[in-house]
Amino acid sequence: MLVVLVIHGPNLNLLGEREPEWYGRMSLDEVNKLIEEKARELSCRVEIKQSNHEGEIVDSIQEARGRAGGILINPAAFTHTSIAIRDALVASGLPAVEIHLSNVFGRDEFRHVSLTAPVCIGSLCGFGPHGYLLGLEALVHIIGREPGVT
Repeated sequence: MLVVLVIHGPNLNLLGEREPEWYGRMSLDEVNKLIEEKARELSCRVEIKQSNHEGEIVDSIQEARGRAGGILINPAAFTHTSIAIRDALVASGLPAVEIHLSNVFGRDEFRHVSLTAPVCIGSLCGFGPHGYLLGLEALVHIIGREPGVT
């Protein structure tokens, strides 16, 4: 069965409480339940991790090699600062989709630059929690088309 690693970056553990005007009122547990339901519909399994620590995210990406078929990642603030996460995504050799709950292009200018998007097969922003579901569906579809990807 296809396994997809889902990574939530820093401060996403505060979903539903932190800046609801940007991120909504749904908690991370509620978002994860939606992701798990979508994974069942797509006949895949998700491993979901959240970390506020860059090194833990890098470790999770590295550990996915040989175990997961792809990565769905919301790097959050690390999107704009982390060469380490970008390099880990490249080194993993896994297709990845970048997700953002808010429309980063409608926010502060520094949020308009993503270090991770160029090494992902696609990016979604501004769709709230539904973006995770769209990203998972696209990732599973693309992995299914690529020969040799499990």
